[in-house]
Amino acid sequence: MPSRRTVLAATAGVTAALATGTENAHGDSRDDRRLRTLVSRMSLEEKVGQLFVMRVYGHSATAPDQADIDANLKEIGVRTAAELIAKYRVGGIIYFSWAHNTRDPHQIAGLSNGIQKASLRLPRGLPVLVSTDQEHGIVARVGRPATLLPGAMALGAGGSRADAREAGRIGGAELRALGVRQDYAPVADVNVNPANPVIGVRSFGADPTAVAGLVAAQVKGYQGSGVAATAKHFPGHGDTAVDSHYGFPVIEHTRKQWTALDAPPFRAAIRAGIDSIMTAHIMVPALDPSGDPATLSHPILTGVLRGELGYDGVVVTDSLAMEGVRTKYGDDRVPVLALKAGADQLLNPPSLDVAWHAVLNAVRAGELTEARLDESVLRVLRLKAKLGLFEQPYVSKAGVDRVVGTGAHLRAADRIAQRTTTLLVNKGRLLPLSRRTHKKVLVVGADPASPSGTTGPPTTVLAAELTSLGFTATALSTGTAPTRATIDQAVAAAAGKDAVVVATYNVTAGSSQRALVSALLATGVPVVAVAVRNPYDVAQLPDVKGYLAAYSWTDVEVRAAARVLAGRVAPRGKLPVPVQRADDPARVLYPIGHGLTY
Repeated sequence: MPSRRTVLAATAGVTAALATGTENAHGDSRDDRRLRTLVSRMSLEEKVGQLFVMRVYGHSATAPDQADIDANLKEIGVRTAAELIAKYRVGGIIYFSWAHNTRDPHQIAGLSNGIQKASLRLPRGLPVLVSTDQEHGIVARVGRPATLLPGAMALGAGGSRADAREAGRIGGAELRALGVRQDYAPVADVNVNPANPVIGVRSFGADPTAVAGLVAAQVKGYQGSGVAATAKHFPGHGDTAVDSHYGFPVIEHTRKQWTALDAPPFRAAIRAGIDSIMTAHIMVPALDPSGDPATLSHPILTGVLRGELGYDGVVVTDSLAMEGVRTKYGDDRVPVLALKAGADQLLNPPSLDVAWHAVLNAVRAGELTEARLDESVLRVLRLKAKLGLFEQPYVSKAGVDRVVGTGAHLRAADRIAQRTTTLLVNKGRLLPLSRRTHKKVLVVGADPASPSGTTGPPTTVLAAELTSLGFTATALSTGTAPTRATIDQAVAAAAGKDAVVVATYNVTAGSSQRALVSALLATGVPVVAVAVRNPYDVAQLPDVKGYLAAYSWTDVEVRAAARVLAGRVAPRGKLPVPVQRADDPARVLYPIGHGLTY
């Protein structure tokens, strides 16, 4: 690995001078002048590259597996991350588990170092801003042995800003040790629509004031660890029944409703000093009646976000490969329109070559001025300087071992998680389960694929934790849509058991999970359910005598639910969203703040 002196020399004199600058380049006019000088010395092609954040396949920057080389050639026209940087001079790279970027901590750190080395050895080479989606809960790209913390809605149920900040601090410290300096978290959307297919438990809840407080706490936690937090998805993705990955949602809030419901968390994030804000591929007619998605809306990004809310940090688009931003314009127009709207970073276009050349040609044709590009390049460089990338672009194995997945971090995750589990129903004081009267337990239910490299599946984790707590527990996975044969198998397995625990996952009126629970109830064995995603499941299963909400099926939240079931800890979580009646959605079954205890 190059020495620090070599790194500084490689980035040229003016860039090297930034290494002795203050933490906040924007606040120091001398450092800002240095950055402006750096921008003035960049070629147009280099400026265009700085605005893109791109995916790339492979565990290594220079020697990925052949399958990843093939995928890179097919999608990007390069073999490796190093070639991507050399060809397009991209300012950022985003890690995905499906792109094989995140196998294990030492590999991730090595990939990050390889990316920095590839960029810094180029003429006028700049450090790369590596990012990922590490929200925790159901969206996380870095799995075990890194620490996995409760997700947003679980933290909302815990209601502790201190816990939210601590979770951000731990998560941020581990990402930084891996060479990831920008995290696309926290989610600032207020989930007021139970049918929301894309946000749900990724949100802290349905109360704008509570969400705002937790968002601000997480921003301070992440950024206190030296990682840029990213509030998303502006101007608010919480009230939609359409997933913007696959369609184009329309938010029908009035301007007054938007101000009261959607804006507070973003205002709080800005007050907390948020480094970056991500746009949403949604239409909000009250803010812009043109029919354009917010990502491409000058009235929303420049008028509202920068003008009304006074935000001058980095604006990053959501992935430009998502359908929500591609329905109205072609892939060659989207990046140009996003920059004209006020975005700074263009995330993950479906074709980088098309998008890169589109921006380049728009400047050459006069549609975009070079001065407009300079504004965004300067914001990106300010952020890189604030994060210390000019001075310390590399990470070390020792740093990984010292920070990632430590015992202290894992214990903190468990403590935070067990303050989030919410007891919704406890008829006849069935819970906590007694080892004397409910010794033999059958655990059945949904086993969705692990969202983040946890050990899973949840039924197995639940059974193992209950067994460690003195029960005799066995697991039987019945899936999210159990067949009649599977239901019969579960009923047979319940024979002779003292209790059945069912893990439920997004139960709807037509879900065969309801038939599974009904069949188990008919056996006469006490049935307890644990919602491992949306807490709204409880409305569809009114006859269950005990019901917990865990808010995610990651190990840390599932183990916490098991400890509550066993009475090892008392339930402390409170619903951060209301649960409506299944037979009358206009009526609330359990309000915000509902939560029983022992």
